[in-house]
Amino acid sequence: MAAYAGRLNVARARSDSGFTWLEVLTALVVAGVLAAIAIPSWRTHLLRARRGDATAALIEVQKAQDAFFGRTARYADSARLTMPAPGGLGLAAVSARGFYRIEMATTADGLSYTATANVVGTAGQSDDTRCVALSVDHLGQRRAVDGDGNDRTPDCWR
Repeated sequence: MAAYAGRLNVARARSDSGFTWLEVLTALVVAGVLAAIAIPSWRTHLLRARRGDATAALIEVQKAQDAFFGRTARYADSARLTMPAPGGLGLAAVSARGFYRIEMATTADGLSYTATANVVGTAGQSDDTRCVALSVDHLGQRRAVDGDGNDRTPDCWR
C-alpha cells in the first residue's frame, strides 16, 4: 500500500506542476480572438475621439472670426489666421493636438468665409477616411465629407 501511495503522490505532483500544452494553446487562441475583436474597435474609437481636435479648432476659428468681424466689419482672410489680434485671428494653422491643418477661404468682399480642418497625413489620423475634411462657415453651418466626397456631417460633427 505504501508503494501505491508513493506513486499516487508522484502522479499528483506532475499534474499540479503546470499547464498542459493544450491549455496553453487554448489560452493563446482565446487571447488572439479577443485581440482581433478589440484592436479594430479601439482604433475606430481613437479616430473618432481625435475628430474632437478638428471640431474644437473650427469652433475657435468661428469665435475669432466673429470677434474680428465685430472690430472690422469683415472676416479675416487666410493670411490673417496666424497673425496676432487685433490685426489677425491669432490662431495656429494646425489644430491643438496636431491632427488637422486649418485652412480658410474668404470672399473678396470679406463678408463670408469657410474654415476647413483637413487631416494631416503624418499625424496618425490619415486612416480616418470617414471624416477627411470638416468645415464651418460664416453662418455657422457645419459640414464634413469622407474620402470620396460624400456628405458625412451627422457622423463627424457629434
